[in-house]
Amino acid sequence: METWDAIRSRRNTREYQDRPIDGADLDRILEAGRRSPSSMNEQPWDLIVVTDRATLDRMADLWQWGAHIRGAAAAIALLSPASEDPDARETFAFDLGQASMSMMLAAADLGIGSCHSSVGEQAEARDVLGFPGDREAVILLSLGYPVRPLSPVEHPKRRPVDEVIHRERW
Repeated sequence: METWDAIRSRRNTREYQDRPIDGADLDRILEAGRRSPSSMNEQPWDLIVVTDRATLDRMADLWQWGAHIRGAAAAIALLSPASEDPDARETFAFDLGQASMSMMLAAADLGIGSCHSSVGEQAEARDVLGFPGDREAVILLSLGYPVRPLSPVEHPKRRPVDEVIHRERW
């Protein structure tokens, strides 16, 4: 798929086919995250990829809107260093947002759907995923082949261009 088509096709997918993702495709998606830009090239992320059905079921309960993970073929938890510094937390969130979007676009390019979620309870996430206390789970991505295959959306439900884009000045 062309990049522009992947951008226009990507949407939050919450219903997946009961079909595994090929390991090479999953590795490609993970590599897209690993190669993402980050502030001062700090690369503050750690990624935990999960394909085990029992663990996916537990991950679906880590946030009130994470039910889409239950039916996914895989999920990726994006972790950052734990920090009380608001500037560091903001930078980590920005960098992880870039990594998640890179992975979602790489997935769309392969015809794989995705959906993002936050994480509610860190202690429970730590119990489910086994990450150390100096990290926190920031974003969860579900991945799988969508029930409704991806295709470019010609008329997205978005604010009108003239309401969003301002040239030179507001």
